[in-house]
Amino acid sequence: MLEKTETPVRKGTVLGIRGSVVDVHFPAGVPPMWQRLEAGDGSHVLEVVAHLSRTACRCIAFTDTQGLERGAEVADSGGPIQVPVGDGVLGRMLNLFGQPLDRFGQVDTEVHRSIHHAAIPLSRRRVAPEVFVTGIKVIDLLVPLERGGTAGLFGGAGVGKTVVITELIHNMMGQYRGVSIFCGIGERCREAEELYRTMSEAGVLPNTVLVFGQMNEPPGVRFRVGHAALTMAEYFRDDCRQDVLLLIDNIFRFIQAGTEISGMMGRIPSRVGYQPTLVTELAELEERICTTVYGSMTSIQAVYVPADDFTDPAASATFSHLSASVVLSRQRAAQGFYPAVDPLQSRSKLLHPHVVGSRHYRIAREVRRVLAEYLELQDIIAMLGIEELSEADRLTVNRARRLERFLTQPFFTTEQFTGRRGVMVGIEQTLEGCERILSDEFKEVPEQTLYMIGTIEEATGAVENSSSQ
Repeated sequence: MLEKTETPVRKGTVLGIRGSVVDVHFPAGVPPMWQRLEAGDGSHVLEVVAHLSRTACRCIAFTDTQGLERGAEVADSGGPIQVPVGDGVLGRMLNLFGQPLDRFGQVDTEVHRSIHHAAIPLSRRRVAPEVFVTGIKVIDLLVPLERGGTAGLFGGAGVGKTVVITELIHNMMGQYRGVSIFCGIGERCREAEELYRTMSEAGVLPNTVLVFGQMNEPPGVRFRVGHAALTMAEYFRDDCRQDVLLLIDNIFRFIQAGTEISGMMGRIPSRVGYQPTLVTELAELEERICTTVYGSMTSIQAVYVPADDFTDPAASATFSHLSASVVLSRQRAAQGFYPAVDPLQSRSKLLHPHVVGSRHYRIAREVRRVLAEYLELQDIIAMLGIEELSEADRLTVNRARRLERFLTQPFFTTEQFTGRRGVMVGIEQTLEGCERILSDEFKEVPEQTLYMIGTIEEATGAVENSSSQ
């Protein structure tokens, strides 16, 4: 079943071309907004994004405009851009148009949907705070994610956003009953191939859809591929009534593509050179991610932070749509603490005693307090040495250094690089480990014993083995 807007076929001609922006003249009147157009021999796909007059419209191109010239014929396809949805897309790697990238033939489905939909009205949404357990200690303890919410992984280049996203996919597939959709916005082809191979080897590909708008493609593709992935996710949530996990890497590339398009369209730039429509465009995408009475849609998004500046408009606009913000720190990555989550900058709306329980809340608050006090003491330690601290401060430093190392964790997706076997840790095991460290049970244990382990029992076993030898 094809959902198409009934529109009379129009013919037009190209008026002008500026990079990926094409102006088109239609003598009989312009097509509606978001209409798909085909220019030249049909290989150039355009989308209407602005009406300049009754007979002229401005479009963005989803294919390379090389070879397209003024006066070339443009045909109205009769509807917006559509993508295939349903069980036929599971296990496939697709592009913006739903065309296969995995060389396994055409997608086996007859159902197609427009990539443009309004957000679900508030009356149809369901709000019930529920923790989404990931198996990553530092996230589950200090930044619990919300089932049916949106979480952001913030960080600059090279601090491990994609690694954490990949680990979340691996960990959730074993316990998550539903459909997973990975949307790669501005991904490198190497990353896409590695992710596909990893998911295939892990046996999770049959319940997953991979949708890519790659770095070498026009900005229009990177700007709309998120909408295509959301359309597939909405079908599984609303029509199939399944829970959906939507992973996006990287939402900043969506904003960046909008900036490129805005510049070519001649709009006056806003703060720091971003498009004046940044907040609106981001909201149109993010507000479609929600939980309804039919099923949940949980989204985890990597967010590149330019120059590690969290006051950047792109980062600030993204913060407002999130229920949890996991901030990755370059300083912690340099110290070898992986995942490099900054426990003091990361925040979650679910870290409340009525949601996670009073014990979890108390331990998380105490861990954060100890780490904050240790941060304040580091300047004194650097100048005068730890011997100049009071007995209470030295005890705080002892606890904090052991907590920092206990909250590191070997990942399944990095086994081939580190040689350490990956682990998943339950929330109760994480709470027990932190509680025992805070009670000074490991005060005399070498702090390196707690580095890159799973449960606290591994450290206990290591100490017992060394003492027996």
